[in-house]
Amino acid sequence: MKTLKELINLDEPGWELVSEWISEAENDFEILPRDGARAEQELVNAQVTTRSPMGAVIYETGGILIDHGWLRILGSGSEKLDRGLTSWNKGKTFENYGDQPSHFLIADDIIGGYFALNAGGIGTEIGKVYYLAQDSLAWECLDTSYSEFLYWAFTGDIHKFYKLFRWENWQDDIKAANGNEVFSFMPFLWTEEGKDIAKTTRALVPIEENYRLTLDFQKEFSDK
Repeated sequence: MKTLKELINLDEPGWELVSEWISEAENDFEILPRDGARAEQELVNAQVTTRSPMGAVIYETGGILIDHGWLRILGSGSEKLDRGLTSWNKGKTFENYGDQPSHFLIADDIIGGYFALNAGGIGTEIGKVYYLAQDSLAWECLDTSYSEFLYWAFTGDIHKFYKLFRWENWQDDIKAANGNEVFSFMPFLWTEEGKDIAKTTRALVPIEENYRLTLDFQKEFSDK
């Protein structure tokens, strides 16, 4: 395990690159404030240097909210997004800090979709970002790296990606949510009856509850 001093890169800080992407942003975003001690611990737990965009996001932010909070990119944790990158993954993609994860959850969205960096446990494309969508319950490779995903979050066509999942007045509805909540839909989005999101009913639930339920449904279908 590398020490905090070894992980902080002062010569080529990744935050300079991330800041350039922020300056090009076409999507609404909010950089959440960091807590110094928490950021340091998350960085040590992640064992990535601040030269990398991931390390920079962990060390310099409490997380990043994109498109009015629809998309949440994990950093070191903050009041609005009270989940650090490594603390959220612990018990889900690895058991103990220092273990090799099967994948690494890096972001999620208000409709219960999960973005993860694959380390071999969710597909064949190592180092690529995958998306676990509520309408398919399957990990789908987006063919992007973490850096490319982050750049897309700031500058890409978010609306096109989520076109089928935007309902009328969604911007107003998600104002009631914090970064530890997602919408649950009835009927479920993976059912035939749930294909039209405008015809579903929505309720905010804890993301921990949604994540566990999603994996339970995923396992149930894979066992059939």
